[in-house]
Amino acid sequence: MNNFILKKCLNIYCSVLRSNSNLLIKTTSNGQCHKDVCTGSKMKSVDFEVFGRVQGVFFRRDTRETAQKLNLKGWVKNTRHSTVVGTVQGEKSAVDEMKHWLSHIGSKSSKIEKCNFSNEKDISAFEFSDFSVRY
Repeated sequence: MNNFILKKCLNIYCSVLRSNSNLLIKTTSNGQCHKDVCTGSKMKSVDFEVFGRVQGVFFRRDTRETAQKLNLKGWVKNTRHSTVVGTVQGEKSAVDEMKHWLSHIGSKSSKIEKCNFSNEKDISAFEFSDFSVRY
């Protein structure tokens, strides 16, 4: 048996057992848990590319800060085509919230024209240890 991991779900803590890359319920603090948090399919990964005025406007910095607030892992970087690309991984609801932020909010001075998402998939473990800005 591997280590126990605590996950927070709607203010309910679920004690989760990682076994063969799948997340399985071990116990909960009050006997309840949101189904997405306590199943192996709750984590998601998605790649993104943001178009518009997204370079030179603190977009990468604000993307990292927003991702960290949502407990997401991954990376973000500028491209030679004046876009911003990256990957976000985490709980499904947090990834969905980040997708909304990338598509409609962005940094204060940015002007998002569109955001494309690709390679969206369920994952059982993070591929990254944090959320970083790449250069």
